[in-house]
Amino acid sequence: MDRPATTLDELNVADEQRFVACLDGIFEHAPWVAGETAHLRPFATVSHLHDELMRTVRRKPREDVLAFLNGHPALGGKEARAGTVTPQSAREQAGLGFVSLTGEQARELEAVNAAFLFKFGFPFIICARRHTRPSILRALRERSGNSIDQEVANAPAEIEHITRLRLVDRVTGPGAPQVAGRLSTHVLDTHAGRPAQGVRIELFEVAYAAPVRLAEAETNHEGRTDQPLLAGVPLRIGRYELVFHMGAYYRAHSVLGAGELFLDEVSIRFGISEPEGHYHVPLVATPWSYSTYRGS
Repeated sequence: MDRPATTLDELNVADEQRFVACLDGIFEHAPWVAGETAHLRPFATVSHLHDELMRTVRRKPREDVLAFLNGHPALGGKEARAGTVTPQSAREQAGLGFVSLTGEQARELEAVNAAFLFKFGFPFIICARRHTRPSILRALRERSGNSIDQEVANAPAEIEHITRLRLVDRVTGPGAPQVAGRLSTHVLDTHAGRPAQGVRIELFEVAYAAPVRLAEAETNHEGRTDQPLLAGVPLRIGRYELVFHMGAYYRAHSVLGAGELFLDEVSIRFGISEPEGHYHVPLVATPWSYSTYRGS
């Protein structure tokens, strides 16, 4: 069961036992991180708190860091399937479907995880909330070729991402770190010389055999969607597709006569590599041409 949210002001005045309890689960099975950081209070911002928690980890000798890394569950491993991980970890893994893998996919993941653990002596650690499933699997294969020193550095860097997200979920207050990205779009009808209102837009993740639809919206009088297509969460690293239903838009405006449309559904496939970044992917279109770019 998740701990309730608290405020930074409450943490700054709480006794050490309550301070540790409020931060339980931020660091996987490691209440000592909060316990050894409590004496540094007060913290001016949520970012300051997180920085000091991570410094506590990084100040530890190598053997203690290795023991800490071994307290993390394997991706889609036995602990996750048995439900013995923290609620946060279970939710993060379940969000990508690793826990529910079966058959050949499950066996392949288990084999790659086992090889990683055998080589490095600790499990593969990655911030699942910043990745799509293919991105995680690619990182697992790539990082399996690293040296032990490289992975001893990589794992805490990923834990920094994991715990930053968990802390922002749990603690409110000034100076919260930036953990969310934003994906937006707009459509400009250069044939008419105005923003294109009423264009249906669909957003898909294209990582799997069949694209998975993530969002659908319609442009307003400014040619924009009323809300970003994705916001308030990290943009998962991966491949995406925007589908603009331009044929229906031009038909509705009686721009085209009888016959087949030259452009109907305009599809733009693009990659996201900055989970906390802003990706603006506009469409500039006529009935016979279109262009796009990464805007701001």
